[in-house]
Amino acid sequence: MLQLPHQPLQVAAVPPQCAPAREDEAGPWHAEAVCRRDEAGLFFAPSKEPTAARLAREAAAKRVCGRCPVMVECREHALLQPEPYGVWGGLTAAERRVALARRRRREVELRKAAATDRIAQAG
Repeated sequence: MLQLPHQPLQVAAVPPQCAPAREDEAGPWHAEAVCRRDEAGLFFAPSKEPTAARLAREAAAKRVCGRCPVMVECREHALLQPEPYGVWGGLTAAERRVALARRRRREVELRKAAATDRIAQAG
């Protein structure tokens, strides 16, 4: 775990993880996750973590995610659940909130476009 000089190491409270609802022929996606071999504290924030330490820890976690063969599945899991804490699929909780907001806006725009097309075809 990354630690800044003169900062006491604080243990991260890791929230329980729900098993994903979907599996492929080879088994659950998370069985292949690179993070299973890394320290969980890298992916979840300790209490009262200083900003510089958080940014360094999140960057290290994202590097682990970047070499993971199931990063996309992990990210989708975190967006569908939605996971409120930690780095999942290379995204922090704040980045996932932004991604979800963009996804919702895109869905609204697609529904509006489909409704407009139906009206144009009927008219």
